[in-house]
This record gives sequence, structure tokens and C-alpha cells, in this order.
Amino acid sequence: MSRPLKVGVQLPEVERVVRWPEQLEMARRIEELGYDAIWVGDHLLYRWPDAAQARGPWECWTMLAAIAASTSRVALGPLVASTSFHAPAMLAKQAATIDEISGGRLILGLGAGWNQTEYEAFGFPFDHRIGRFEEAFTIIRTLLREGSIDFQGTYYQVRDCELLPRPARPGGPPLLLGSSGQRMLRIAAPHIDVWNAWYNATGNRPAGVAPLRAQVDAAALAAGREPAEIERTVAVLVRLAGGTGRLMGNESMGGIPALTGSAEALAEELRAYARAGIGAVQVVLDPITLGSIEAFGSVLEVLDRN
Repeated sequence: MSRPLKVGVQLPEVERVVRWPEQLEMARRIEELGYDAIWVGDHLLYRWPDAAQARGPWECWTMLAAIAASTSRVALGPLVASTSFHAPAMLAKQAATIDEISGGRLILGLGAGWNQTEYEAFGFPFDHRIGRFEEAFTIIRTLLREGSIDFQGTYYQVRDCELLPRPARPGGPPLLLGSSGQRMLRIAAPHIDVWNAWYNATGNRPAGVAPLRAQVDAAALAAGREPAEIERTVAVLVRLAGGTGRLMGNESMGGIPALTGSAEALAEELRAYARAGIGAVQVVLDPITLGSIEAFGSVLEVLDRN
């Protein structure tokens, strides 16, 4: 295939309530049209000071299991899973199970979380998030890659824990870090396969990739790895016909210009991301509808023939 980079789609989150039959139709159409991946956000509840109503998405891991069982080719994963929402050994168990259901198609995106509202509402501790992430990441990756761990930390403890059955793939699914923070990169760079930045971190433009790539390069070298061993991916906001601005949980997303234009123009933007060293993008479509997924399929056709 001549496609210069992989292209996935993030499914709806809180833009509107999307019931399972529509989620399923979207997922199957994404696969049919030749996209490379399906991504699901891992959040529980959003509230905004100026919004009349709180909103919440469906639970991430349940949704991923259903999508895994309903598709056969596309990669899929959380973008990204908060390591604070589940005991880390249980999160490793969930990942191994979905890797099995999908036949080895899971990409395990992990992060420390950021939305204090959902932590407080659902009773999860919000303090020391990076310290908690470091311990959880140790447990998760060790169970997936080695199969067992005995760990005593400040925040988490597991005793003579084994992950059985083993994941579909030896060593478990690829690990993706959703963070550009220096401390997070230091923790994860020795172990991750993929790195990801949300579109606000790049300004939603290929020109914004270079500084972040340099941070990942430096973290890889400090960990004794070749930078090329870590695939670089970014989310990209795209506005199509009918788009009015995609409602997101993080208010800092406001004011980021979406990519717009013809299929040829959008394909060229994605080629520019590839030239900047990006191996895959997660397309955040505005509006996120079946029609948008089908319309953006013409961009894939342009990418594939050039």
C-alpha cells in the first residue's frame, strides 16, 4: 500500500448521545472504507461552567470489547486509557482479553488522566497522578510482557500476580503513551512502542510536530534507545460539511483551527504530517457522523493513489 501514514478515526465521545447501533455502524463502515484504526476515548463525566448539562461517554473498555468482536481487520484502542480508573493488574487483564477478542489488534494507549471532575465524581484519587501512573505502568507492562509480577509500591500492591491466559500476541499489545510531559516521557520511554499527542499540542498543524518529536527523541536517547524505535502519532481535527466545532471535555481545545478543504487538500496535509515523521494520525471529525466517515474516505483514496 502506498499510503504514507496510517489513518484512524476517534469515535464519538460527548458531542451527542450516540447509541450502540450507530456506534456499530460507524465502526463497521470505518473498516469497510479502509481506515487503519478505531479509537475510543476513556472518560466518565464532563462538566463545564457555562454548559447547561453535564455529559458523559460510554465506558471505554466495554465499548472496545464490542467493537473488537464486530470487526476483523482494523487496529483499535483507547486514546488513551487512564491508569487511575482501574486497578492496574485489572487493566492489564482487560487489555489481554480485548487483544484476544480482536485477534491481536489492540494498541494499548495509556496516560495519567487530567479531568478532575470525573475523578471526584467516581471516587478516584486525583493527587500524585504521575507517581500513580509510574507504579501502574510498571504493573501493567510487566504483566503483559512477562506474565507475572510481585510489586509493593506507595499507591499499588500486587502479590504473586499472574496474567493468565496470556495475550494473543507474545509480549502483549503495543504500548502507546499519550503525553509529552518530561516526567511522563522519562517513565515511559524505555518501554513504549508508540507516542501520541492530541491536536492542541501541535496546534493542529504539521509544523507543530518538530518540537514534540525532539522531546521524544531526547527521552529515547536518555533511555538508551534509538528514537526510531518509537512510532510517532498525533490526533488531527478535521471539519467537514455541517461541522460547527466539536465539543470536547478539555476547554483548552477551544480556538484550535480545524483542517478543512477538498479531499486533495486534506490528503496533502496528511502527507505533510508523514514528512514531519508521523506514522499514524487519529482523525477527530467534526461532525462525527457516518456521513463524515464516508466523506473522509475520499481522502484515503487520494492518499492511496499518490
